[in-house]
Amino acid sequence: MAQDRYGDAEVLHEICLPIPAPKDNEVLVRVHAAGLDRGTWHVMTGTPLLMRLVFGFRGPRNPVPGLDLAGTVVGIGAAVTRFSVGDAVHGFGQGTFAEYAVAREDRLAPKPANLDFPQAAVVPVSAATALQALRAGRLVAGQRVLITGASGGVGSHAVQLAKAQGAEVTGVAGPSKQDLLRRLGADHAIDHTREDFADGTRRYDLIVDIAGNPSLRRLRRALTPRGTAVIVGGEGTGKWLGMGRQLRAAALSPFIGQRLGMLASAQRATDLEELGTYLESGAVVPHLDKSFPLGQVPEAMEYLVAGKARGKIAIVI
Repeated sequence: MAQDRYGDAEVLHEICLPIPAPKDNEVLVRVHAAGLDRGTWHVMTGTPLLMRLVFGFRGPRNPVPGLDLAGTVVGIGAAVTRFSVGDAVHGFGQGTFAEYAVAREDRLAPKPANLDFPQAAVVPVSAATALQALRAGRLVAGQRVLITGASGGVGSHAVQLAKAQGAEVTGVAGPSKQDLLRRLGADHAIDHTREDFADGTRRYDLIVDIAGNPSLRRLRRALTPRGTAVIVGGEGTGKWLGMGRQLRAAALSPFIGQRLGMLASAQRATDLEELGTYLESGAVVPHLDKSFPLGQVPEAMEYLVAGKARGKIAIVI
């Protein structure tokens, strides 16, 4: 599945390309499933526009979208030591909406044995982002944690990880997703169409704000005097930069008692290995809402953008 220009889902089309060759530090993976995340939508549309400095001005330099993957190793570079042909892996690849994709060795981990390939494929981007957000927030057992966007890909993992680390978790989502928050283990669920998490009735030690746009004033109102807010993503926050709220938070934080920050997530095998302990114990279970075949990636993208997803979406190949 490829694109030669930026735009909405209609720019995606099937194409036949040569199988990529791994570099010395890379692995070639036969992709069995790939995860769909909001970042892939940003790359597809080329927004915010600043992203084009990295990905290409007129269209993406790599025409094949997709970052998450799970599959079987079919080739290794000369310097690879951690994997062998035949290993089942998951992690961060390049152009994973394809039958074959390459991935750096230090961005892969063994697939958890208790997960099938679609489940394993939806873990890397979202679960690693959730783990890093909680780490950035310096979560301590017993703290009160609020997670906005709690029914989405990052949020559904963040709820479970925070619970596994001993927090009292409140999730925020729409009315049709309240039951999902309970199934994920949230202690409290807030319907954002009926309740305001920043009405002053409860204060939180940590807020993980995922792809939302509450003002900094509202976030601060919901925090304890020494609380922390970690902003993850943010939709509709500017055509050019897309990070105005995050930058204001970073500028304000040194002058107040509360900590306000943003997260720039990283792609590391070490995070995948740490997540593996939660996944194999059953403390975290990827919530796979729906799977689409490779030829229906445009439909999958439209499903994501419409806000229908409850948890994660997989592309099965």
